[in-house]
Amino acid sequence: MKFFVTLLATLLAIPFVHAQNPGSITGKMVDQETSRPLPFGSVALYKSQDSTLVNGTLTDDAGNFRFDNVPAAPYYVEVQYIGYRKKRFSIPVSGQSTAPQTIALQADTQTLQQVNVQGERQTVENKIDRQVYRADKFIGSQGGTAIDVLKNTPSVTVDSEGGITLRGSSGFLVLVNGKPVQTDPALILNQIPANSIENVEVITSPSARFDPDGKGGIINITTKTAQVGQRSFAANIQGGLPSLYTYDNLNKPVRFGADATFSMKSAKWDVTVSGNYFRNDIAGRRVGDVNTTISNRYTAFPSVGERSFIRYNYTGRVSATYTPNENNAFSAGFYTGFRSQSRRADIVYDNTKTDLVTGDVIGRISYFNSNIARKTSAITLGNLDYVHTFPNKSILTVSGLFEKADLDGLTTNANLRMPDRQTVLQNTRNPGQNPLNAYRLKADYAVTVGKGKLETGYQYRNQVQKGNFQYLDQNLETGAFVAVPQFSSTTKVLNEIHSVYGQYSAKTSKLEYIGGLRYEYATRAFTAGNQETRNLNLSNLFPSLNVQYAISKTLRAKAGYSKRVQRSTNNELNPFPEREHSETLESGDPNILPEFIDLSEIGLIKDFDKGNLFVTLYNQRIKNVVNRVNSVYNDTILNRIYTNAGLATSWGLEAGTTLNLTKAWQVYAGGNVYRYQIKGGLFNNAVIVNTSSVVYSINANTTVRFSPTFQVQATLNYLSKRITAQGEDSRFIIPGASAKKTFLKGRMTATLQWQNIDLGLLGTNQQRITTFGRNFYTTTNYIQETDIFLLNLSYTFNQTSRKARLPASEFGDKEF
Repeated sequence: MKFFVTLLATLLAIPFVHAQNPGSITGKMVDQETSRPLPFGSVALYKSQDSTLVNGTLTDDAGNFRFDNVPAAPYYVEVQYIGYRKKRFSIPVSGQSTAPQTIALQADTQTLQQVNVQGERQTVENKIDRQVYRADKFIGSQGGTAIDVLKNTPSVTVDSEGGITLRGSSGFLVLVNGKPVQTDPALILNQIPANSIENVEVITSPSARFDPDGKGGIINITTKTAQVGQRSFAANIQGGLPSLYTYDNLNKPVRFGADATFSMKSAKWDVTVSGNYFRNDIAGRRVGDVNTTISNRYTAFPSVGERSFIRYNYTGRVSATYTPNENNAFSAGFYTGFRSQSRRADIVYDNTKTDLVTGDVIGRISYFNSNIARKTSAITLGNLDYVHTFPNKSILTVSGLFEKADLDGLTTNANLRMPDRQTVLQNTRNPGQNPLNAYRLKADYAVTVGKGKLETGYQYRNQVQKGNFQYLDQNLETGAFVAVPQFSSTTKVLNEIHSVYGQYSAKTSKLEYIGGLRYEYATRAFTAGNQETRNLNLSNLFPSLNVQYAISKTLRAKAGYSKRVQRSTNNELNPFPEREHSETLESGDPNILPEFIDLSEIGLIKDFDKGNLFVTLYNQRIKNVVNRVNSVYNDTILNRIYTNAGLATSWGLEAGTTLNLTKAWQVYAGGNVYRYQIKGGLFNNAVIVNTSSVVYSINANTTVRFSPTFQVQATLNYLSKRITAQGEDSRFIIPGASAKKTFLKGRMTATLQWQNIDLGLLGTNQQRITTFGRNFYTTTNYIQETDIFLLNLSYTFNQTSRKARLPASEFGDKEF
């Protein structure tokens, strides 16, 4: 904690205090020895004549404070800061400005010692519309990605297939430093190094100024940068120890990575440059069983074999902000990233056909299926922002963002006769290109009205995405690959969205509230092959309201409501079937409707001497819920179809706590339990759906600090069994442990991680997914590598905090 207080005391540049205009007092609070400003300090303004309190405020994150509309008279300012001695400073206000002066505070050694013992920051901070989690509290995520940080929060779960859900919803909006990412969250979250993350904010009741996309809410990732007057450089390297279990896979997993960030900040410039490379393979296998019934023919084809991944990504990011004066700021950013994921499924099938009338076996064959699906994304982003502050302190922000994405895939699928695996039965290729161009233009205006802030703005979004998907079947006599029209297609989708919003927020001593309304006019034009273009025009209102009331100094109550939308992806719209696996075809519905969601919550937040606790009751009501459901295509192939399935509702209870049991022992635990129900019909109500289940998850860790430089943390991520529209997913458990040692006065850190702890006892990192219907049954157990050991080394010049304005993917790859 001593280091943390020192960090707070070494912020930002050379200050001044002066009465610059009649009626206004401005200044900065600084450390006496370093001459650096102190953020969030207490400043009180008194009349010199009778010591009457006139006003009070806190310094901002740059140490500034300001009092407006102050009548001409002699005053004095009293400033206080934790760990420093209180000080008074006289300020005469008249028709002339006083000479520049400095309010410098002297560190109080005794107070600093007390803070060093008692001032440990908590893992989570609760605000009116969100929970804020400190990324560095999750030691096991160091060297990983943003997903490794997120899966420790009570709201988020990650399953065996990498599927991410927020309070049970797979759709949610991602922000990176406040900039939206209209995409499958895994694309960007898998590219952001965990070491570069300052905080993770889970916004469960977003206000009207945010895009309404994402049925579960919003996750905002804030990254690190340097402080004023500092240059900061941080580098991390990670390597994996040899695998304990390889499941006789064709290739051994490789795991290593490195990332580096350089930041420089002065009075006028803020520049951040960073890059990373991350390789994270994983071994595994799958055991499955599928059967279908067509008329009197029963076909069963159990399977077993390899299912492994080769995964890597690299990114480069640069951002720069220029502030020529206090009224203007210009920001620009550039991002380029590449991600590759190659999934190998080398499976042995035993196919048996039986006549249900006679019971006779009418066909039997064993074959080896080698299926490799590689998906890549190359994304280039650029953003430009301008912020102007008017004399009345109102703020105008104008910004634009452009994205170009090349999203490609290639699936190779070969069936070979057993046991020799030499005779080719079938050989296919499934290449696909899905390029995207998108941009966003927006303007926002904020002004103080009464005791609160009024915000309003306009935004235009444009997205064009084209798809070219082919299915090539090899002629076994000539060796040539020939396109199969039935499974080949081209698509084009154009989305345009105009939106305006207004919201008002204010705070009194006990009550805080944010209320707003957003209007959107959205058009969608989708064309598949030579079919007629299908148009969808939507005009919708998205209201929001958040209220928080301080019942006492340690107890707060809050409530929130937000209406949201989950827009359809290219995969969900494409009516042509795509065959990317031996067992399945996948297709969408060009008339599929977006999901509309009502989010409501009410909760309590309790602070106490040794920690805090929050409890939230929430409800999600999802209209036109989209599900991926199965039907029989032929005796060995299932058809997976995206379709609207009716109405889904979810009632849940979420809770989290941080407990400082002793000075050296902290426990963090979060849990979420909800009941999810779907009512509706599939395939024009040919199949009636009425399913429900209770799902719960636990994300917890306990940290023991053996010395100021050495600590150990144990973690647990658990997701219970879940009922789906046509089956169920089994429970999923991930235990872990980490040991962290710092050197060189905290500049160097070594972290040893033990991921996916199993030891052959727990069934870790495996999940069985089962679906069934009137004439089919399928169950597959996905078993992935356990007991993985990683070593991460970090070196940092100057600790960093605050967010960097790096551009984020606007739309990205929903099909990745």
